[in-house]
Amino acid sequence: MSKENGNLTVFGQETEFDGVLEFTDSLVITGKFHGTIKATGDLDIDRSAVCDVDVMNAESIVVSGKVTGRIEASERVELCSGSRVKGDIKTARIRISDNVEFEGQVSMLSEVPDIDIFSVASAEYKDALIKKTDEAR
Repeated sequence: MSKENGNLTVFGQETEFDGVLEFTDSLVITGKFHGTIKATGDLDIDRSAVCDVDVMNAESIVVSGKVTGRIEASERVELCSGSRVKGDIKTARIRISDNVEFEGQVSMLSEVPDIDIFSVASAEYKDALIKKTDEAR
């Protein structure tokens, strides 16, 4: 999940955080989180994680644990097998595996990237976005 040339931070299983969290690179939560997440990076909610949020906002969010609250991702949301999500999701792309407990509504963003983000590596996807932006100029 870590971005090329980016930092990866891990909140361990013994970590409990309550408040507003902002970050720009990649974060993995394996402990407990309560509050709001405002991020421009990638977020991974581990199997052991329990998150109760007002809103969780990041580029890419992968949920393997338990999340209660609104999820918003500009690129994609992935709900992995065994995850439990109670709340609305707003994203450009979504993947829901088998054996997921999901209660809420899904809203799709109107501008979807031209490339299939689930079939390429993060670096390839980032390069495609940069090239598309440069061509538009």
